[in-house]
Amino acid sequence: MGETALDDLSSALLDWYDSHARVMPWRVPPADRKAGVAPDPYAIWLSEVMLQQTTVAAVRDYHRKFTTLWPNVRDLAAADDAAVMAAWAGLGYYARARNLLKCARVVVADHGGAFPRDHATLLTLPGIGPYTAAAIAAIAFDAPETVVDGNVERVMARMFDIHTPLPAAKPDLTARARALTPQQRPGDYAQGVMDLGATICTPRNPACGICPWRAGCAARIAGSAADLPRKTPKKKTPTRHGIAYVARRADGAMLLETRPESGLLGGMLGWPCSDWADDPAPAPPLAADWTALDAQARHTFTHFHLHLRIMLAHVPLDAQPERGHFIARPDFSPAALPTAMRKVYDLVADLVQND
Repeated sequence: MGETALDDLSSALLDWYDSHARVMPWRVPPADRKAGVAPDPYAIWLSEVMLQQTTVAAVRDYHRKFTTLWPNVRDLAAADDAAVMAAWAGLGYYARARNLLKCARVVVADHGGAFPRDHATLLTLPGIGPYTAAAIAAIAFDAPETVVDGNVERVMARMFDIHTPLPAAKPDLTARARALTPQQRPGDYAQGVMDLGATICTPRNPACGICPWRAGCAARIAGSAADLPRKTPKKKTPTRHGIAYVARRADGAMLLETRPESGLLGGMLGWPCSDWADDPAPAPPLAADWTALDAQARHTFTHFHLHLRIMLAHVPLDAQPERGHFIARPDFSPAALPTAMRKVYDLVADLVQND
């Protein structure tokens, strides 16, 4: 495909985006951007970190909450770690929240509270990889960076009828996306391709009839669009098991612990647990008369399913746990728990609230 044809495709997409851009809390509409309204790099960075392996629908309310609580990067850098982790609860992939704080503090300490504008410097910040650096540089600063997420991979695979399965196809798909990235309005273009994949070139039943790229789409012409992109079959997801210990003190306080900074749910508040393994060893946090519940809490992480057996105990006021700490009933908020731990609470709530 020649350079003129590529330019025509980029122009056609930008024309489509001007009329069909999705409304996002962090996005400057194309008409406003043309009028000189600059995006807020803080809002763009926050959205891109939140959107890693998470849907736009899930992120909208979290983004609004964060920008209300911490309107700029200096506010976030000064925030209490526990408050940020609690506000993140339910969004998943909690290492992102820890890196969010680290990154905000580096931006304030080392960059005067202003996000770097170039891809290379953005890559030096905690929690920012090649995709996120490209997205921030393009969307926030209109740098001609190539932004490739799952939506863009799908669009490129269909546009050029590429049958090599992912992830092996990534270099080729990225090269195709780079060739299409224009020097003018690269930020709007990047958002336009992602919107195209999210709303028209969807995984199932792509709406080829209304696609601005339908005339040049090789997969549409070949009749293979619905089969692309191809993916290497995933391995079966393993299942791990664990034991969650829920202790309620006589005054209503609940025993919780802050998980280690490294590892899954790092830095988050949760119930004391055993290890998560094929055959977990019991690890009660204090001596008590533990009762096993019939129900199990089940949660799926990226690489495994987790089944948690639940042990419940009612303990006296002078109970001394070996790990964890009691949180008074007025200070305990189930909403501050990560989803896996909230599922445990949902199964014991009736048993610990009204006795």
